[in-house]
Amino acid sequence: MAGETVITVIGNLTRDPELRSTSRGNVVNFTVASSTRTFDRNTNQWQDGDTLFMNCSAWDTARTSLASNIAGSLSKGMRVIVQGRLTQRSYQAQDGTQRTVVELRVDEVGPALSRATAQVTRQTSQGGFAGRNDGNGFGGNGGFNGGGYNGGQNAGQSSGFGGYSGGASTGFGAAPAQSAPASAPQTGADPWGSSAPAGGSFGSFGGSGDFGGNGDEPEF
Repeated sequence: MAGETVITVIGNLTRDPELRSTSRGNVVNFTVASSTRTFDRNTNQWQDGDTLFMNCSAWDTARTSLASNIAGSLSKGMRVIVQGRLTQRSYQAQDGTQRTVVELRVDEVGPALSRATAQVTRQTSQGGFAGRNDGNGFGGNGGFNGGGYNGGQNAGQSSGFGGYSGGASTGFGAAPAQSAPASAPQTGADPWGSSAPAGGSFGSFGGSGDFGGNGDEPEF
């Protein structure tokens, strides 16, 4: 969305992610501590500088289970890479005072692999276009269901739009048999001397008779 501040924070989780269920769905909250590192020439050692404590939140949506995945994958002390949008919200504290906090609305998060290893388990997609079984659209049991072309297997039994499995079952009927071509004109005969056959003049070019088909074949 235009105008939003997108940042990436790399740091360690200060606590286990807390997953809560609300009226809007599942939400997870966690905090990332990101410290700067400076090199001290006097001691020839790296030292920790100021630490940024970034409060983060993520939600489950109709397309993703981001909040649930974070709660089931990450724990206190893990080093993570978090990308999201800075947001500001106000709330009333228990003492009645009005407070404002800045937090990171997480879009993507993953473990940092500079000093660790991770095993990724891919989840089965919950979405996809489930095709109708009445022969409309892509026909058959699928359309794009499961990520593949399942449509068209049963399409020839109804509407005839069969996707990749159309072929002979498209429902338009078999092509009419082609008649043998007329014999070649005799040597020396003028090929334009004879009159044009009925229905085959240039004025009516494009009809069903111009391509050897019958009158029942639909025109384009």
